[in-house]
Amino acid sequence: MTSADDSAGARPTGGISPAAVPPPASRRRRGRALAACLAVAAASAAVLPCAAPAAARPPVRPAAKPAAKPSPKPSGRASRRPAPPERMSAVGGELLGLPGVQVRPLAGAPELPKEITGLSWIVSDATTGEVLASRNAHWRLPPASTLKMLFADTVLPRVPRHARHVVEPEELADMGEGSSLVGIKEHLEYRVEDLWRGVFLRSGNDAVHVLSHMNGGVAKTVRDMQARADALQADDTHVVSPDGYDAPGQVSSAYDLTLFARDGLRDPDFRSYCSTRTASFPGDVDPRTHKRQSFEIQNTDRLLTGAWGMTPYPGLIGVKNGFTSNAGNTFTGAAVHGGHTLIVTVMHPEPVHPNQVYLETGALLDWGFSALGRVEPVGALVGPRTAGAASPAPAGTGRQARPGPGAGAGAAAVQAGSTDGVPTGWVAGGIAAVLAAGGWGLARGRARARRRAAWAAAPGTGSGTGSATGGGSTAAGGGGRTGSTAVGGRRRRRLPRGRG
Repeated sequence: MTSADDSAGARPTGGISPAAVPPPASRRRRGRALAACLAVAAASAAVLPCAAPAAARPPVRPAAKPAAKPSPKPSGRASRRPAPPERMSAVGGELLGLPGVQVRPLAGAPELPKEITGLSWIVSDATTGEVLASRNAHWRLPPASTLKMLFADTVLPRVPRHARHVVEPEELADMGEGSSLVGIKEHLEYRVEDLWRGVFLRSGNDAVHVLSHMNGGVAKTVRDMQARADALQADDTHVVSPDGYDAPGQVSSAYDLTLFARDGLRDPDFRSYCSTRTASFPGDVDPRTHKRQSFEIQNTDRLLTGAWGMTPYPGLIGVKNGFTSNAGNTFTGAAVHGGHTLIVTVMHPEPVHPNQVYLETGALLDWGFSALGRVEPVGALVGPRTAGAASPAPAGTGRQARPGPGAGAGAAAVQAGSTDGVPTGWVAGGIAAVLAAGGWGLARGRARARRRAAWAAAPGTGSGTGSATGGGSTAAGGGGRTGSTAVGGRRRRRLPRGRG
């Protein structure tokens, strides 16, 4: 391609032959004008072919190479995937009951990741209770082992962690075929805290069944779990089995699973178990030494441990993964950064990669932390229906802020939130005001007692039993004083001696 400068120097063009003898002035002027015209034409010819394709490239690229190859395969998968209901539950906000992606970006908000394939997902701020974005948040789908979060919410407070229990054979019966197991043996003793590590780290259905029997049986535990779900306003959840094993009619939603995670993370034991990467678990008894053996178990949460080629997510504090042939992959993960705890739940992503559910959760966590303060919430995580069903939680700010550098402590950050729609920052202010008023009243009472003792000991005064006269005035020290005293620049009414 010829540049404008090159074409301007190529004067012998267009069939004009140079003369041997210099032409007259008029001819020279005409020649220079003609050469200038030809130079402009050549420059235009050199520039315009470059500009035209550049303007046409952006619309051509998406329609050609990137879209042509993958289109048949994704469209085939998409046609087999079910469609969400047209209307779903509106718990937490009307937008959460609509199908499709729900997000309300403000100026400067990051775009949602384009590679998210989950049938249902939700990004929530556990600190404020705000839902930052969602897709089909209330779609009722099989939850797999993520339902164990509700199991822990229900049973964990009822069984002391340091209790010991000898496993009976009937406690390991009636587990579903192909259940995930931690390796519990009958007729052996286990500490309750070890059983919970089996639940959270290895997703052991055998540990769930033993703990269910300690709670009064599997049937009772299922009823207790359903009651707990109802109290938390998790109306999309129907419990059939305590371990999340596939069962007809057993469903939950990304919204409900997030409620279970948020409720559980307020409990120190729950947080400790779900954030543990590895642990030693009691094994069988050595027949030669008669000593109890042990073996190491690792958490199956790949976003926490970095297994299967994953990179551990910074600040991740749990919570629970799951998989069955019916449910596919499900996962709820929570991470802390800049004083905020985000919870992401992804259900039923396309099985395009062994780590797909973790990759999508990590991408949504990245988006969520970048979007703090840059999106309007599309809904809220509701509180429990009754005050008695709420787990105790210290107060937090109740307001959304953009994350700062560094990660906060997961225990402190996740316990902040709202109480039945009232920001806990307001609750904290009220509690602080009550405590301050109580302290002030206590100090005032002590000051009164000291003054009464001083009045009683002063010469010329009564015994402090109510013998003062003069309508509430006293003449201690020979000087007449009125029945009030100045303290800290304020005048306060002095009580007569001998009264409370």
